[in-house]
Amino acid sequence: MIKYIILIFSLLFYQKIYASEIVGFPKVVDGDTLHIESYKIRLEGIDAPEMKQKCKKPYLQIIFFNFQKDYYCGQVSKKKLVQKIAQHKVKCTLLGKDRYKRYLAKCFKGKLNLNKWMVRNGYAVAYRKYSKRYILEENFAKEEKLGIWIGSFLEPEKWRKQN
Repeated sequence: MIKYIILIFSLLFYQKIYASEIVGFPKVVDGDTLHIESYKIRLEGIDAPEMKQKCKKPYLQIIFFNFQKDYYCGQVSKKKLVQKIAQHKVKCTLLGKDRYKRYLAKCFKGKLNLNKWMVRNGYAVAYRKYSKRYILEENFAKEEKLGIWIGSFLEPEKWRKQN
């Protein structure tokens, strides 16, 4: 009897770790990182502003003068992802691991690709260093002045190097 319990437990454990998908209710860490149970998941192909990163957005325009103010764009990015997921289950298709041993994944709320949604709405940029997948979405957000593209910001990777 104990052999069968150990065998069943081992098969379930093996299947969960080596599955190509992880499904569950995520905890949003920031605009490009989720935790589902004990799994740390990095949204592949995108780079969101860091939680302490400040960006600038316009708040007043007088004739030819544009006045901008700072805001924590990384916190906005996280908030928008939390609101989009809205306590629903998320399915993440695993694509590998990064150097920090996080799972790289494309994550979905139903049929909505969350990676793509974050970039298309200007809450993250296409992470060209690792993927060309979301460049069209970034161009759309930039042209429409959505999210961080409404003002000015430092690319998240450059911001990390300076801070």
